[in-house]
Amino acid sequence: MSLDGKVAIVTGSGRGLGLAYARELARRGAAVVVNDVDEQAAADAVATVQAAGGRAVAVVAPVGPTETAKELVRTAVEHFGRLDILVTNAGVLRDTMLWKMTDDDFDTVIEVHLRGTFTTVREAVRHMRPAGAGGRIICVGSPTGQRGNIGQTNYAAAKAGIVGMVRTWALELARAGITANTVVPVAATAMTATVPYFAAAVRAEADGEPMPAFFRHDLGFGTADDVAGLIAFLGSDAAASVTGQVIGVGGDRLQVWTHPEAALTAHREGGWTYDALVEAWPTTFAGVTQSVGEHFPELPAEFAPATS
Repeated sequence: MSLDGKVAIVTGSGRGLGLAYARELARRGAAVVVNDVDEQAAADAVATVQAAGGRAVAVVAPVGPTETAKELVRTAVEHFGRLDILVTNAGVLRDTMLWKMTDDDFDTVIEVHLRGTFTTVREAVRHMRPAGAGGRIICVGSPTGQRGNIGQTNYAAAKAGIVGMVRTWALELARAGITANTVVPVAATAMTATVPYFAAAVRAEADGEPMPAFFRHDLGFGTADDVAGLIAFLGSDAAASVTGQVIGVGGDRLQVWTHPEAALTAHREGGWTYDALVEAWPTTFAGVTQSVGEHFPELPAEFAPATS
């Protein structure tokens, strides 16, 4: 199956993961609306797609405002006649510990990631539903939204919120033939490039060398192109029955994440009083409490960062 005749919007696609998604969608036959806040990056992305034989136009604007969402959809329809696929990838980081995080740190990340996803999906769906041809909504999540991460209160909230919205949209949009899924990429990006644990993998990619198997297989950490195939698949007719899912991908690994379920259900006649909990917690509940954060294996010695 190809994406011939399909039209896609990819937010935040001037570089990095977003550019990889736009390139793959175009390679599979879709026309693409590229989006970035950097005019030169957007222009370069369009040129890259076109140089490979694809079709693309750019919208230079920050996601979040409804006006940007309207412009993205309007551009897709005016230039290519329809809209079939939306990939909400745009994002920013304002990492700092909770007690140091300012209102602006929090609001900026929520505006771009969470509100930007909401406004863009809402506008896309307002076009897709009456058009009657179905559609594909693909929202980009993060391991931080699934597990939490130190210094990322704002980012964790936004990415977890996106997953909640996607599950709701999968229910609301099913009758219209529109699927909604979350992709959780694990790849060499500007963010992971600053993490010493991934230094050997990031360096290998930068040098044009194969990423070591430890990263690709054991950690599921790869390149932006490793994620792009899943984006194209979810945008295709082959994924018409896939909706409401959180799918992680990176390197050689693909994961379908579970939805939250109760780890234990216990009943007590009269309810769970303070005294009852003090008595029962150590023996009944403590063993099923859940871990938080990501837990990585120890780096093999050959990949350990050099110490001064």
